[in-house]
Amino acid sequence: MLNVLIVGLGGFVGSAMRYATVQGVHRLLAGPWYSYGTFAVNIIGCLIIGFLGGMAENRAVFGPQVKLFLLVGILGGFTTFSAFSYETLAMFRDGLLAGALVNIVLSVVLGLAMAVGGYKLSAVI
Repeated sequence: MLNVLIVGLGGFVGSAMRYATVQGVHRLLAGPWYSYGTFAVNIIGCLIIGFLGGMAENRAVFGPQVKLFLLVGILGGFTTFSAFSYETLAMFRDGLLAGALVNIVLSVVLGLAMAVGGYKLSAVI
């Protein structure tokens, strides 16, 4: 139960950070034609999760609960894309090339297909 609370607290922090970052980028660019805010969050999140994950695995600078708070909680709340990227990187690093490529293709293609399907479903219900 403690781990759930740790992740939940981190998720709150990360979600608030995501909202603030997206709003700040959109204010800075004044009506962009592209979702720069979400793009910025995803790219920043990928950099941070790569760095912190590497520090956790290669240098053991923090324990499992701090790792849960930072990687799953804060960064999971900030952007799930960073978790997707980190897990795919781990597959590449572990020599699971097929798994990494399947993860990329299925996540992007099925994710978009499900978004379209959910959108269309909302029109008929």
